[in-house]
Amino acid sequence: MKLPIDLKAVIEAATDIESARNTPVSVSVLIDDSAPGDVAAHVRSAFVGAGAHARVTVGYFVGPAFSPYEGDDMAVIVAGFSEEVGRRAAEIRAAGVPVMVVTSMPRLVADMASAYGNPIPEGDLVAPEGVEGCEAESDAACESGDVAGANAQSPEILDAPIPIDAAAAAALDRRMGEWVVAACREKRLALALSFPFVRRPLSLEAVSATSLQNAGIGLVLFIPGADMPLMTLNQAKMLLQIAAAYGEPMSVARVKELAAIVGGAFACRSVARQVSGAVPAIGWAVKAGVGYAGTKAMGLAAVEYFERGGNIAGLAGVVSTATAKATQIAGDVAATPAGARVLSTVKTVVRQGAASVLKKTE
Repeated sequence: MKLPIDLKAVIEAATDIESARNTPVSVSVLIDDSAPGDVAAHVRSAFVGAGAHARVTVGYFVGPAFSPYEGDDMAVIVAGFSEEVGRRAAEIRAAGVPVMVVTSMPRLVADMASAYGNPIPEGDLVAPEGVEGCEAESDAACESGDVAGANAQSPEILDAPIPIDAAAAAALDRRMGEWVVAACREKRLALALSFPFVRRPLSLEAVSATSLQNAGIGLVLFIPGADMPLMTLNQAKMLLQIAAAYGEPMSVARVKELAAIVGGAFACRSVARQVSGAVPAIGWAVKAGVGYAGTKAMGLAAVEYFERGGNIAGLAGVVSTATAKATQIAGDVAATPAGARVLSTVKTVVRQGAASVLKKTE
């Protein structure tokens, strides 16, 4: 059976991704002398052992003179009690370099920066406080419910440093990675190749974005079979991004192997056509549900597989099993009146973004 995928497009995408391996990145880490030792040590370790194409400079707050390096792709300030934190962050931003302010005392650091006339943008202040925004699928510490002791404290005593235990360290890594993915979009893959804490957030963003794109494709394409090549190409690109983030080499042989993995899951998506044909009134719901659930299951399975140290050679079984289960469940649910009603709640939202979704897949 001919696979419903444009192999040439997949190879071109792989070529673009592979170029990130040779892309130089530059990061400056500036440590406030008064920063708690555990958070300073954790941030230092996160940027140590960078890849051959990464330049990392570590310095400390010493005296009033400070000149940001304009060639940096990003900068990190590890904040403590210094009144200089907000000013130096502002100087780095003024030089055109995105800066992440990492702290285990978020409220205190934010209040001090504002008091001295240099407020830190909320999105640039990164800390392991609380568990808000924690998703079970993306943070093992959240899954276990093992939250750092200080995280469970009342707001009145959050000025005290949050101890960087195992759970807080995992939360801090996740938030730092999410910041890099959002703030350094042009070089985020190159940064992920150099700094492991960026890999999971980058991969999960690819999974989320591709799942929504494929849900949109399922909603707006009603030509029989027209949606499958687009969905399949999106899935192949997603797996390429995930594999690349975890350092897998993208040779032509590997790319063809990966394309075969995705194409093999095409049989699973026949569930969508069978169910939508049997229940035509909700065909859009079936296709959207299978497009979303199948893609997300495929992506999350790949992320977890690579997190455990897997490689492309063993990816096929993991992806195929996850996709088969998810597409069958999505098809079964969407074929019920209750399932159709649930999916209809997202119909308007996804259709509003259909134009941009299709544009991205061209």
